[in-house]
Amino acid sequence: MKTQTEIDQLVIQHLLSFVSEKRIQTMERVLSNRTRYVTLVLEDIYQSQNASAAVRTCECLGVQDIHIIEKESSYSVNRKVLKGSNKWMDIIKHKEKTQNNTALCYEQLRSSGYKIVVTDPDPDGVPIHELNLDQKIALVMGNEYEGISDYALQHADQKVNIPMFGFTESFNISVSAAICLQTILHQLRRTAIQWQLTDSEKQDLRLNWLRKSVRRSDLIEEEFLRTIQ
Repeated sequence: MKTQTEIDQLVIQHLLSFVSEKRIQTMERVLSNRTRYVTLVLEDIYQSQNASAAVRTCECLGVQDIHIIEKESSYSVNRKVLKGSNKWMDIIKHKEKTQNNTALCYEQLRSSGYKIVVTDPDPDGVPIHELNLDQKIALVMGNEYEGISDYALQHADQKVNIPMFGFTESFNISVSAAICLQTILHQLRRTAIQWQLTDSEKQDLRLNWLRKSVRRSDLIEEEFLRTIQ
């Protein structure tokens, strides 16, 4: 009797036969640079282009998970901005109608070992390039008009800021996300910290991505499973 892990591995090998060698090499390169050591949290973002741009930034930089907290605003996609980036990511939504979704998100992140870091322009925070990376980082950003909520700010573990040298006090949300994540990930990849995905996580994503890459993969997989059972 084969285990589910063994079955998944067989399915992966079968689906790989439908993918070009160049595509396989790209997939393995991306997997080797993917991380869940850092995640981005967007709280109540109003404009779809900003949320979508942040998703795209995460995917380009190798961040696998992004958390969306819905309060007054619901997350919606802007396909022109996303360019298909959401296809390769895990987007975790917190949108319970009668709950404090920021609290629920924080609880889930802490149970997964994350230090919760909020971005805030006040100078009493730590400059982003000085952030200590000794623990998994959940970077929280507020919406375009009101910024981070009082709850999110008061219950965070730390505040960070992007040093500013102009008259304007803040960047656009998507720009802030890009600057912060690039800074954190550049420093993280130069450390001895084990920021990469586990072998099990890589296998799960590899299978998921192959299913999305191969046309009619569901039918191909179904037929293949009948031959090995």
